[in-house]
Amino acid sequence: MAVNSGGPEGAGLPPAVDMRGITMMFGSFKANDGVCLTVPQRSIHAILGENGAGKSTLMNVLYGLYQPNSGEIYIKGKKVTIDSPSRAIELGIGMVHQHFMLIQPFTVTENIILGMEPARCGVLNMREARAAVRALSDRYGLNVDPDARIEDISVGMQQRVEILKVLYRGADILILDEPTSSLTPQEIIELEQIMRNLTGEGKTVIIITHKLAEIKSMASQCTIIRAGKTIATVPVAGSSEQDLAAMMVGRDVTFTVEKKPADSGGIVLEVENLVVLDYLNHRAVDGLNISVRAGEIVGVAGVDGNGQSELAAALTGLTKAQSGAVRVSGADMFNKSPRTLFKGGVSSIPEDRQKHGLVLDFSVAENLVLQNVREPEFSRRGFLRLKNMAAHARKLIGKFDIRPSGCEAGKAGSLSGGNQQKVVIAREVTNDKNLLICVNPTRGLDVGAIEYVHHYIISQRDSGKAVLLISFELDEIMNLSDRIDIIYRGKIVGSVAGRDAVQAELGLMMAGGAV
Repeated sequence: MAVNSGGPEGAGLPPAVDMRGITMMFGSFKANDGVCLTVPQRSIHAILGENGAGKSTLMNVLYGLYQPNSGEIYIKGKKVTIDSPSRAIELGIGMVHQHFMLIQPFTVTENIILGMEPARCGVLNMREARAAVRALSDRYGLNVDPDARIEDISVGMQQRVEILKVLYRGADILILDEPTSSLTPQEIIELEQIMRNLTGEGKTVIIITHKLAEIKSMASQCTIIRAGKTIATVPVAGSSEQDLAAMMVGRDVTFTVEKKPADSGGIVLEVENLVVLDYLNHRAVDGLNISVRAGEIVGVAGVDGNGQSELAAALTGLTKAQSGAVRVSGADMFNKSPRTLFKGGVSSIPEDRQKHGLVLDFSVAENLVLQNVREPEFSRRGFLRLKNMAAHARKLIGKFDIRPSGCEAGKAGSLSGGNQQKVVIAREVTNDKNLLICVNPTRGLDVGAIEYVHHYIISQRDSGKAVLLISFELDEIMNLSDRIDIIYRGKIVGSVAGRDAVQAELGLMMAGGAV
């Protein structure tokens, strides 16, 4: 039996998790190929790998969602068979999935307590449940409204609900799959403190993330997986971000974005005095003004919850604005349908790829032609031209490195989250529209894939397209934007040229301060 040698947090104790030779196949495809993972008790252990490398598959094996073709699992020194999530929960394993396992019409409280409802004499005690959820939320500083419906809250808030759900169940080993992808910098700091509190209480945290700075900040050890195989397990303190990135993708990675100065033209997007209400009928967007020129990337920087999601939804036809004006290339596009906006020259990468970007039960090829399925290339007399669709898909799969290759006939829902994002991006940047609206376009992507996405966004700008970039990643905003507009409480409160941007000053404006 293996014994930890991973530092004082687990010294002398058997590993919390010891996975040996795990192989997981889907047909002839090996998602995991003899993977080994050893996680010391009372530690924060990171798993790093490219999109589609097999990280989430491995954790789904640990959580009992998949049964491996071969391999062994030991939990705290005891060999176990984990044939279902309920068995994993019995063993003290809890998982926060990258794509949320929430029931949209239910409230936050109903989702969190589902399966563990407090009852007296067989009657559900919702008052007690709400109080418990609120106390847990307050304890960890997650600021979640227990009575809000999931369908009405932001992606970032849904992520916090998932974290609360696992904490409510008292898991001893927590698996967090991309837990910070929708959190603000301050929330990430708070989450890091939560994880340290948990390990201080004897719990173990396994975190899957593509954010190398977070691995450096949070984890003590990191296991790198590439193409379904274990590459190495290294101490984080002795590894640079460049070292980790190179091990992950098998080559050196550039962290800076190369671009020439913008050659901007006429105004493509013009928004005046826009007002959009949130689900509580509060003004999430409050008299906002913004414009984007051809050949220009305008970044919208702000802390999550300041109206970015509502702004994007209004500009892409997913919600109705209360008042204001929206023009695209001079044409009135206020409160138009998504189809009308698309015909009017607007393409978009949505905030939630699964809810608004893809039809998960459709094939990858079908998803890649969603808006263009009526074009003669892809349909004739009401019948789909499947060979043309497949050829189109194969071309984009190769160009955008969507994995696994040859996945055009498979369902989009079967891809990893990062590869689902690549499908959306491949479709939208090749639609050749005058305006591209990007909302967190690199959410859940590894550093190698981020390079590709940034390249294609800049290529859109260099070809004369207007790009509106809404992102919670300040580094991404600063690297890509020709102009940065700062949003605070639904208004643009400042604007700076991208080349002149200073992170500290942007942060001050994002918090409502004056520079």
